[in-house]
Amino acid sequence: MTLDPSYIEYPKRRLGYDHDLYAFSTLPSRKPLAWPDGKSVAAWIVVSLEWFPIAPGDTPFRAPGHMQTAYPDYRHYTAREYGTRVGFYRLLDAFAKAGVKASIAANGAIAQRYPSIIRDVVDAGHEIIAHSTDMNGTIASSLPVDAERALIHDSIAALSDVAGAAPRGWHSIARSQSFATPDLLMEAGIEYCCDWANDEVPWTFTNGLVNLPLNHELSDRQILNVQQQSVDSYATQILDAHDWLSAEAQTQGARLLPLHLTPYIIGLPYRMDAFERLLADLAARPQTWFARGSDILDSFRSQM
Repeated sequence: MTLDPSYIEYPKRRLGYDHDLYAFSTLPSRKPLAWPDGKSVAAWIVVSLEWFPIAPGDTPFRAPGHMQTAYPDYRHYTAREYGTRVGFYRLLDAFAKAGVKASIAANGAIAQRYPSIIRDVVDAGHEIIAHSTDMNGTIASSLPVDAERALIHDSIAALSDVAGAAPRGWHSIARSQSFATPDLLMEAGIEYCCDWANDEVPWTFTNGLVNLPLNHELSDRQILNVQQQSVDSYATQILDAHDWLSAEAQTQGARLLPLHLTPYIIGLPYRMDAFERLLADLAARPQTWFARGSDILDSFRSQM
């Protein structure tokens, strides 16, 4: 049996991917990285600070964690609101206690509705990442380019007005992008995104945008909500990942360990003691560099 000639002549049939967004690359083929002060594992805390409209949008898709039951879905709405009213401030206290700085991926609606939260983030020295307009602001290739451009612009503008500076990073809802997103982010002045989970070190798109891989499997949503594991199991998995990456870094270069957090999940009172112990355990490891996304970006660029 012979292959159809049209398959053999497919213009993007080649090593790696069938797109030109970034080049195929294996980890051993790259220049090893080194973080400041001889650290080998960058512990990057990313908090998704989200506002869910009580009426979910299903175009182009419904965001994970959105309203589920018949309108008005007060049960899920108020559970999400718990994150901004209570859980997030527990996280800020935990970060202060451990002496660490984090990246806060905030919807533009947070700045518009609760500007004091954004000011508290900035005053504590944490970084703001743009995270769409609200949790109806999802992106997919079915979204018209002009609508996506406006969504990105509106998100950045709302956060910039309150934070006093434009965010350098972008995190799409559900890590979803269209084929146009990288160019639209560059057009809007964004320097890095964290939607592509295909690595454990930063890498660069063809257009110059940098991706900081935000691992989905180690998120509190995946381990605590989806897999229904205990917070002690979550902490153990984070420490196991850290120690494995640290061992690899001895011969292969520095690594990135993201901790993706959701205030209404990890910020519950029966989980915070384990989370604070986790931060202390990470801080006690001499290889750990707690860094914001912009810090990691600057270090990565200085070595390229």
